[in-house]
Amino acid sequence: MRVGTTTSADGTPITVHTTGTGPDVVILHDGSVPREHYHGLAEALEHRFTLHLYDRRDLAGAAALPDGSDTVATDLADLSAVLRHTGARSVLGHGSGGFLALRAGLNLPLYRIAVYDPILSVSGRLASDFLDPLEQAVRSGDQARALTVLSRGTHPDGLAAKLPFGLALQLNRLLQRTSSRRAMAGLLPTVLREIRRVREHDGPPADYAGITAEVLLTAGARSPEHFAENCRTLAEAIPHGRAVIIPGADHDAAVAAHDELVRPVSRFLAGAPVA
Repeated sequence: MRVGTTTSADGTPITVHTTGTGPDVVILHDGSVPREHYHGLAEALEHRFTLHLYDRRDLAGAAALPDGSDTVATDLADLSAVLRHTGARSVLGHGSGGFLALRAGLNLPLYRIAVYDPILSVSGRLASDFLDPLEQAVRSGDQARALTVLSRGTHPDGLAAKLPFGLALQLNRLLQRTSSRRAMAGLLPTVLREIRRVREHDGPPADYAGITAEVLLTAGARSPEHFAENCRTLAEAIPHGRAVIIPGADHDAAVAAHDELVRPVSRFLAGAPVA
């Protein structure tokens, strides 16, 4: 990948990683997934697009405000700097990166916005009762407990939510030995802050009606149902919005560069009709 640098409005340097040729697209990663895990997605799209990735604020490899007061406005300012640096007017966001992409559609000059399983709170449709227990676990340094609370709260239909809490906790303590789990555990404080920010922006679907860009809202058929529900609801509210459910895909399909996701996203970003 090619590497460049730009500067955000508060003077923070941002390293931009670029690959491919064609129309420019910025990939916005989820808060629980390191930026480099999206290199496979970038490789799947690089034959048609120039992909730009950067570490979102407060994540590994990115600067954070010393008092931890990063906000959605901080994230938007960083994205604005990357858009100016690259000339991109299209973004692809996953998870909380999808939330940022849609908020950017209300404020920044974007032509096309594609999101996958965006983490949103629409009319209260984002559980929040797990946030205080999650914060307690994070503060105490009990990463396995924090991961258990997080997975049960954000994936209420998943295996971790169906198992007794003690058994799910024991399983997470075993899995914590893997490098991927350790990496995710290191992001827990950021994930907690991001979910709280999303909750702070809870509102009706009409809150996103001001987006003038073309918007593709995708959700995995195997992801928790609230992702598809939010996508369908927003597609009705956004003037140029469309919802597509991706068959056979779970929440990690963006990281895995799932073919059923890559195809419609690629067509959409290229301006072609999406089946």
